[in-house]
Amino acid sequence: MTPVTTSAPGAASLRVLFDATAIPADRGGVGRYVENVVGELVRAGVPLAVVCQPRDRSAFEAAGVTRVMEIAGWGARASGRLVWEQLVLPGLARRAGAMIIHSPHYTFPLFTRRKRVVTVHDLTFFTAPEVHGRVKRIFFRSWIRAARLSGATVVTPSRATADEYLRVTHASPRSVVDAPLGYDSTIFHPPAAAERQAFEASLVPPVAAGWVAFLGTLEPRKNVRALVQGFTAAVRDTPASSRPALLLAGGSGWDDSVPAAVSDAVAAGVDVRMLGYLPLEQLRALLGGSLLTAYPSLGEGFGLPVLEAMASGSAVLTTRRLSLPEVGGDAVKYTDVDSASIGRGIRDLLADPAERARLALAGAARAAAFTWAACASRHVEAYRLAVAP
Repeated sequence: MTPVTTSAPGAASLRVLFDATAIPADRGGVGRYVENVVGELVRAGVPLAVVCQPRDRSAFEAAGVTRVMEIAGWGARASGRLVWEQLVLPGLARRAGAMIIHSPHYTFPLFTRRKRVVTVHDLTFFTAPEVHGRVKRIFFRSWIRAARLSGATVVTPSRATADEYLRVTHASPRSVVDAPLGYDSTIFHPPAAAERQAFEASLVPPVAAGWVAFLGTLEPRKNVRALVQGFTAAVRDTPASSRPALLLAGGSGWDDSVPAAVSDAVAAGVDVRMLGYLPLEQLRALLGGSLLTAYPSLGEGFGLPVLEAMASGSAVLTTRRLSLPEVGGDAVKYTDVDSASIGRGIRDLLADPAERARLALAGAARAAAFTWAACASRHVEAYRLAVAP
C-alpha cells in the first residue's frame, strides 16, 4: 500500500472530473464499481463532477453528484467516444475547474494539463493473452503501457493486479494504489426463503434438485466450457430426480465454445442453462439460493462475482489464479482450472452439505471486510498522490 503523509491535501480540496462515459448500460462489474465508488466519494466529501451517458444521469444524481454532465451527439456513440475523450474531455475538465481527471476503464486523455488517474482492472492481456482476441489484446496492452509513460497514477482492484502492472510496465511503486472492490450489502445478502422460492419458480422447466450457479460474462478467461464439462462429469451418474442444474448467468460474451458444451451436456441428460443477463435484484437469489457457486476463472483483476456470492451466503468454488485468493482467503474451496479438477471439486461439495454450510458462513463473514467506503478511501489516496509534488 502507498502511505499518505499527514501533509496530504484533504478530500475537499481534490477537485475531480470522473469520466463515466465508458460504462455499459447493463451493470456488470465495471458498472457496479463506478456507481458505488462515485457515491462513496461524494460521501467522503470529494468535490466530484461526473460526465456520463444520458441514460445514467439520474443514477449519478441519486448518488449525490451535484454536477453531472452528459456526453452527447457523436461522442456518445461507441465509434466516437475515444475521439471525444481525446478532444473534448480535457476542455470539460478545465471548465469544471477540475485538477484531476479520473478515467475508470483503461483509456484516458493523452494530452491535458490536468493530473490523470486511470483504473486498470486486470493484466490478463499480458498474463493470459490467449483468452483475448488479437485486436483487443493490442488495444488494452497499448493503453496500459501508455498509463505508465504518461505519468498517470494507476488504481488497481487488487494487490495482485498492482504487482502485475509494476512487473509489466516497470512503473514506480508510488504511482500505483490498490483499491479492493466492495459490494452493496443492500443487494447482496442471504436471500429470504420467499425470494429463493420465487426465483426457483421462475425457472422453466423447474429444476429437479436445486442448482449450481455461475455469474459472469461468457468469455474465454471465465473458463465456462471447462465448468460445463466438469459439472457434467460430476452429476451425470446421479439419479435424474436428485440431479442439480447448472445455471450460467451473464452476458453472452465471445466464447463460442460455450453453446456447444451446453448442447453436449443437455444431450447427455444434464440440465445446463444459459440464462443471459439477469437484473441486479435477482442475483442474490441466484447465488444465495444455490447449492454452491462455481467460478473457475483463468485469472481475474479482482473477482467481484466471488465476493458477491460469498456475501449472498453461497459456498464458493474458485481457483487460485491472480487475485482470487485475495478475495476468497480461506473461506472458499479451490480447484485447478481443468475440467476434471472442477468436476471433482463440484462433486465433493455436492456430497458434503456440512462443508457447504461452513463455507457459506465463513464466506459471508469474510465478505463483510470488503466495502465500497474502503475502496473509495483508497481512491482518495490515489488522487492525493496524483497532485503531490
